[in-house]
Amino acid sequence: MNAWPLFLLLAALPTLARADGDAAAGQVVFEKTCKGCHTIGRAAQHAFGPELNGLIGRKAGTTAGYKYSDEMQASGIVWSDTSLAAFVAAPTDVVPGTRMHFWGLSDPQKVADLLAWLKANP
Repeated sequence: MNAWPLFLLLAALPTLARADGDAAAGQVVFEKTCKGCHTIGRAAQHAFGPELNGLIGRKAGTTAGYKYSDEMQASGIVWSDTSLAAFVAAPTDVVPGTRMHFWGLSDPQKVADLLAWLKANP
């Protein structure tokens, strides 16, 4: 994988990874933008996308029982605030070939809120 797109995206979004998020607002973002493909929580199961329990700190493309793209499996990404913020903002820029068909979330506050909610629901 060419690391330049990820590096450039991460360099352009330094405040995004440090922004304080609101978990309650993040739940609304999740329900509007993520819930159609992903689940999280005790009863979470793979849907069109993988379940998101324990996402922060997990290596991308490794959740058992879900078929990831070869590109996601080979990305070497470990999901952190920074890497996840960049991916949510522009998935195909971070992992070209990802199966996640999402246009991206461009509002840094919504991304920060979403990350806060994901971390509050490990």
